[in-house]
Amino acid sequence: MEKLLIIDDDESIKESLRITLSQAGYKVFVAEDAESGLKQFDRFHPDLIICDLKLPGMNGIEFLKKVKTSDRCLPIIMITAYDDSHSTIEAIQQGAYDYFEKPLDIERLKVTIRRALEGRKISEHLSVTISKDLDEYKLENSFIGKTPVMKEILKKIGKVSTNRVSILIQGESGTGKELITKVIHYSGITKTEPFIAVNCTALSESLLESELFGHAKGAFTGAVKEKKGKFELAGEGTIFLDEISEMSANLQVKLLRVLQEKEFERVGGEITIPMGARIIAATNRNLQKYVDEGKFREDLFYRFHVFKIEVPPLRERREDIPDLVIHLLGKIDKDLHKDVRKIPIEVMEMLQNHEWTGNIRELENTLLQAVVLSDGDILKAENLLFKKVGINKKEFEQRENWSLNEATKSHIKFILDKVNWNKTKACRILKISKPTLNKKIEEFEP
Repeated sequence: MEKLLIIDDDESIKESLRITLSQAGYKVFVAEDAESGLKQFDRFHPDLIICDLKLPGMNGIEFLKKVKTSDRCLPIIMITAYDDSHSTIEAIQQGAYDYFEKPLDIERLKVTIRRALEGRKISEHLSVTISKDLDEYKLENSFIGKTPVMKEILKKIGKVSTNRVSILIQGESGTGKELITKVIHYSGITKTEPFIAVNCTALSESLLESELFGHAKGAFTGAVKEKKGKFELAGEGTIFLDEISEMSANLQVKLLRVLQEKEFERVGGEITIPMGARIIAATNRNLQKYVDEGKFREDLFYRFHVFKIEVPPLRERREDIPDLVIHLLGKIDKDLHKDVRKIPIEVMEMLQNHEWTGNIRELENTLLQAVVLSDGDILKAENLLFKKVGINKKEFEQRENWSLNEATKSHIKFILDKVNWNKTKACRILKISKPTLNKKIEEFEP
């Protein structure tokens, strides 16, 4: 028989819950305050706790924190007579399974208790578990991949990290091109030197030129003092040029000179500055096709083509997904102070079978969202909000004439359905307040 502990200083509520839940088949213990609740917890080891927020002495949040230090996976349901959004958020942040306002909806409470206890049972029997030791996720171990193509990339990294040859990394967006660049930088002769990253699409041509080469005082309006560029700041380290395919023809010429002569001048300057950094360029485009179309200089292409790394999309290395999921969840847990460490086999299969058009970046974002929605240590299928890949012709014809209100209504309903109409979770995903959500629901109701 599963054991429940109820902590509430309101004798009528405590007794009502004790009778109702005993009749539902649970063994129920009660306490009138947090101190006696802790003693009951230590003595009877309950499977679930229902705790009032406002208690004499130690309050419910403090009790929640103490219990979670002993058993992080124990489901605790908080109840309160006060509509306090701050306390709701804090309770969920501290690991509460759910939060109920008085007067209690007993039927919904019983459903929540049953789901929480089922989740705890599953948690105790899962075979796929993430290690809590995050030392293994240091940079030198952050390159995840056991497939033959990834092993070949590791071999290439080993060869190129011991010299300063220029490198071209090609692959779809989100495949981990910058991570590979950092592994090259930090695992070889440049590891004690600066690592500088520049996105070639983020700035206009003139600003990018100044950013890369620096400028002399008075070189243009606003250049009130001398500025060092990224090539200079990189020193003997690595400069990473992301999305190099979008670089203008003028800057391509200047970059070619840097690669050939290993020197450059600041914008408006006359002094030649030596360039000692390794240059790694990345693109999600087919650079050879850009050359054929006259969009990228052939001589610059061949300067980078000396050493090229092709990064495969995630859908072509599905065998690596379990290891990636474990690695990413470990990192997300650490960042969010969560403990989602267990993955049901069927959930891992869902993750392996998804297309991941956004590659590792999409996988990480999906896991991040699932962890935020999680109320235990299990990665649940219901919290995996996969990005929908396209819509069919009929759907498009229906949606192409939608107003903004119709689109907003559809998205809000989609999120609410996904979280079983848990408004607290929906607000967290939608990044809106509860009053705003309630107002939207009222507006959309016929």
